[in-house]
Amino acid sequence: MTPTFYDTHAHLDYPDYADDFAPMLERAAAAGITRLITIGTDLESSARALKLAETHASIFAAIGWHPGNALEAPVDIRAPLRELARHPKVVAIGETGLDYYRLPSASGGTAAEDENYKAKQAALFQQQLEVAAEWGLNVVVHTRGECFEQTLAQMAPFAGRVRGVFHCFVGDTAQMRRVLEIGSLVSFTGICSFKNGQTVRDTIAATPLDQLMLETDCPYLAPVPYRGKRCEPAYVKEISETVAQVKGCTLAELSAATCATAQKFFQKLPQ
Repeated sequence: MTPTFYDTHAHLDYPDYADDFAPMLERAAAAGITRLITIGTDLESSARALKLAETHASIFAAIGWHPGNALEAPVDIRAPLRELARHPKVVAIGETGLDYYRLPSASGGTAAEDENYKAKQAALFQQQLEVAAEWGLNVVVHTRGECFEQTLAQMAPFAGRVRGVFHCFVGDTAQMRRVLEIGSLVSFTGICSFKNGQTVRDTIAATPLDQLMLETDCPYLAPVPYRGKRCEPAYVKEISETVAQVKGCTLAELSAATCATAQKFFQKLPQ
C-alpha cells in the first residue's frame, strides 16, 4: 500500500499547469498525495486558489498576499481577506511574511525605497496576522533574505493565537529551534534532495518528526531527479523518500507524522 502524503504548499493557480491540470492531479493521486493546499499570493490569486478548491475535492486554499508583491497591494487588505476566509475550504492565511532578498537598492533604488518596501511588507504581514487571529486560522510564513529576526518579532504579539509554518525552510538547526519555541512549524521542499542541500538535511535530521511538514512549492524547486524541470504535487513522493532517509524512519512513519501534523495545523482539513 502506497503511503499517503500531503503537499502543504503548491501554486496550482499558476499558468504553468494550464495545459495539463487534470493529468497533474491524476499523477498526484497515483503517487499517494491525497491533500493539496494551493497558496494565494495576492487577492486575485487567492480567489483563483479558492475556485480550484471548490472544484476539486483534494484541493484546499490558503489566502493571502506575498511580501514580494507588497508594493502592488492596497493599503488595507483585511476586508477582502475576511470575506474569503469565511469559506470552509480556506485552511490558512498566507503566504505572508517578509522578504528582504531583492530590495530596491539591489537594482539601483535608494535606501528610502528599501525602507518603504520593508514598511509595506510589515503592514501587510500585520494585517494578515490580525485576520488569522480573528478567524482562528494559522499562517503560511514566507521569510527570505536577512529578515528572520524581524519575522519572529512581528509574530510574537500573536503567540498563543496564531501559529505559523515557515515554508520552504532553509534555516539552520538553531533557527529551526527558535521557530518551534514559538509554537510554529517548519516545512521542507525538494531542496532537501539537492547536492548543495546539506544544511537543509542537517536541519531535517534535528527537527522532531512531529513538527515538520512536506511541500513542493511547485512549480518551483523540483526535487532530484526532476531538478530544473517544472515541479508538481506528485513529487512529494521523492521529497518524502529523502526526508525518511535523513530521519532514519519508514515512509509509513513519516506519512503518519506529517499528515497528523498538517491536520492539526490546518484545522479545517477533513480527516
